[in-house]
Parts: sequence; C-alpha cells; structure tokens
Amino acid sequence: MFVLYAVVIGIVAGYALGGRLGRMESVRIRWRWLAFAALAVQVVLFLPRVGDALGPVAPVVYVASSLAVLVVILVNVRIPGVALIGAGAACNLVAILANGGSMPASPAALASLGWTDGAGYSNSVVRPDVAIAPLTDVFALPAWLPLANVFSFGDVLIAVGLAVAIAWAMRRPAAAA
Repeated sequence: MFVLYAVVIGIVAGYALGGRLGRMESVRIRWRWLAFAALAVQVVLFLPRVGDALGPVAPVVYVASSLAVLVVILVNVRIPGVALIGAGAACNLVAILANGGSMPASPAALASLGWTDGAGYSNSVVRPDVAIAPLTDVFALPAWLPLANVFSFGDVLIAVGLAVAIAWAMRRPAAAA
C-alpha cells in the first residue's frame, strides 16, 4: 500500500509541472499483461487460505511472480523512473531470496502499527534469523495514515521511480513515443 502514496505524489507532481493525466495513455508499456498477471498472482497468494494451502510451494510462487514483474521492468527500462523501480524490485527480490521466499519485517516496525506477526503465509514475516536485514521491511508509515504498512529500502526506490514515471508521462508530448 506504500506505493499508492507514490501514485498520488506522481500525479500531483505531474500537474504541478504542467502535465495532464490524459497524456499517460500514450505511454507504451511492453508486456504489461505479464505484470498484471504476476501482481494478480501475488494478491491471490497472500489471501490467508491460498498461501496456507500452497504450503512450501507458496514461496516459489512468490519468487516466480516477482521475477515476472522484474522482467517487465527490464523490458521497459527506457521509460524515465523505471530504472529506479527496477533497482527497488531487485533489492526486494534479493532480500526475499536470501530469506527463503519471504520478506522479513522488523518486529519494531510492525509494533509501531499495532501489528503482530500473524499466522499463515504472508509477504512480510517476522523471522529470528534475518539475512540482509537492511533490505527488509524495517520502516513503517505512521499508524495514523490510511493504509499504513511496513516497507523496505527497495519499496522506497520503487515509489520514487513510480512517482518520476508518472510525472514524466503526464508531461510528455502526446505524440512522443
């Protein structure tokens, strides 16, 4: 949910820089179907019953869907901001791979939101043995914000890249490719 704030910031920045939302429709995103499919898989995967039902296969599905998103990012790296999105996605994927297919979340970050580590498969879990801790979910949005959640350094890069890409797309001439 952290990324939704980046969308709003990108749109506000685009308008502030004289852009128009309608100009975004002319941006050609290659393989976008794969990105939507991979993200849909993740949404379904993190439904409590689905991830639990998949058991040890759930982390493999998570990594595979994350790799699919990274492929889409790489084929679209020509779009301003997408390289940052790719760097963030790569940071997240490294942390997920190093931690057995899940993204560790800092107990302190979760506690700041009033959350505890729940049962079942999730994209953010508390682990006693965290590898590459600085790349994991160590930050938290203030609990008073709507959709407050924990996030990582990779998520910050993704958010900045997304805001840049949106603002750029809103400002570009409608005929530009």
